[in-house]
Amino acid sequence: METLTQDKIEKIVKDTNLNHIAIIMDGNRRWAKEHFLPSMMGHKKGVDALKKVTRACDDFGVKYLTLYAFSTENWNRKQEEVDFLMDLLATTLKSELKELNENNVKMNFIGDLAALNLNLQNILAESREVTKNNTGVVLTVAINYGSRDEITSAIKNIIKEGKREEEITQELISSYLYTSNIPDPDLLIRTSGEKRISNYLLWQIAYSEIYITDTYWPEFDKEQLSKAIIEFGLRQRRYGK
Repeated sequence: METLTQDKIEKIVKDTNLNHIAIIMDGNRRWAKEHFLPSMMGHKKGVDALKKVTRACDDFGVKYLTLYAFSTENWNRKQEEVDFLMDLLATTLKSELKELNENNVKMNFIGDLAALNLNLQNILAESREVTKNNTGVVLTVAINYGSRDEITSAIKNIIKEGKREEEITQELISSYLYTSNIPDPDLLIRTSGEKRISNYLLWQIAYSEIYITDTYWPEFDKEQLSKAIIEFGLRQRRYGK
């Protein structure tokens, strides 16, 4: 591996037009287990990784970062863990909002947010409002998100609005998705070595490059992100051509 200098990474980002990185943050519980800690500590450690990666994207010139925080399937976990994750998300946003805003981060959230508790909904809305004019990294957090649900909802809304068959295009469908205000990911990263998409951005990653690392999410940092970007720089994106 070549020396991971920031200048080198910035050049790759610029030369390849790497605009948007999406991440499946996996391995919190396995990291905790290997360190003989309760799973909740893995999730807490995962928040530190989130902060490091957001700062790294800003350093490298990556404009959009989208993170899979809680899926529609995660409700099936033990209630104690679900409650902890929701509380952790709420407390993290409240405690980090000032710093995020000072660092020019623009917050965005996707998923079926109406299903979340009212307190968390209000915190998400405040985070959006406070940071709406920021021009730095657009940090999108997917909460109660499932791509099949997203596409199903989009189709229902298209039908509800009476769109005619000849109006149905890929661009129209994209405009009804939760991600209508951000570009599709160029690079999808999955931590912890698992080789599956897990119902994440299925429409949007049609031509994304996929990078899988055995590193657990709590240990993913600027250096790990650098390695993913270097690998991305070696890929040839053909878009089916």
